[in-house]
Amino acid sequence: MEQVLGVFTYIGSMLSQMSEGIVNSLLIFAMTLLFSLPLGLLVAFGRMSRFKTVSLLFKFYISVMRGTPLMLQIILIYFGPYYLFRISPAQDALIPIIIAFVLNYAAYFAEIYRGGIESIVKGQYEAANVLGLSKPHTFIRIILPQVIKRILPAVTNEVITLVKDTSLAQILLHEEMFNLANVIAARECTIAPLLVAGLFYYLFNLLVAFVMGRIEKKLNYYQ
Repeated sequence: MEQVLGVFTYIGSMLSQMSEGIVNSLLIFAMTLLFSLPLGLLVAFGRMSRFKTVSLLFKFYISVMRGTPLMLQIILIYFGPYYLFRISPAQDALIPIIIAFVLNYAAYFAEIYRGGIESIVKGQYEAANVLGLSKPHTFIRIILPQVIKRILPAVTNEVITLVKDTSLAQILLHEEMFNLANVIAARECTIAPLLVAGLFYYLFNLLVAFVMGRIEKKLNYYQ
């Protein structure tokens, strides 16, 4: 019993030392979702544009964001202004990190949205047009609810990946949780802090999967 209590005490101690990193990781996670989900929808519309030039532009953007490592994108957004315009890098790396995450995940969400939107049969648009509904009204009230239901499993996978990707913020030595875990592990010559960080990611992903599962269940029209 004492050994079990000792383990929980140690885990609590580690989490306490990594508290600032946990807050920063959660902030990156929340801000990325807040901005990338709506931005992804706009990018999807651009990707599906009838204008070839606009469509190709957004297709190129998606290709670059999905085809290059997120770590590289973080580095370029942080140091790019200095090499291009001789603007000193930001003192706080958090904003460039969030920008990189938002731009990256918006590309992934855009393709998920596009797949969901294009899966809706055209007859629904035609029926709404016959009923006199405008295109925005048709999309918001009829198409979007169906799209959300269809894409939710794919969105859940991306959100779970995002939880783990927050650890990439350490590339700029930003004090997110995994970076602090590395510092503590090096100081104490043990991998235990890294295991505690891994446990936190795992438990947080369980929470994300549970919440998304409940949302998916609520949107299941057949239950």
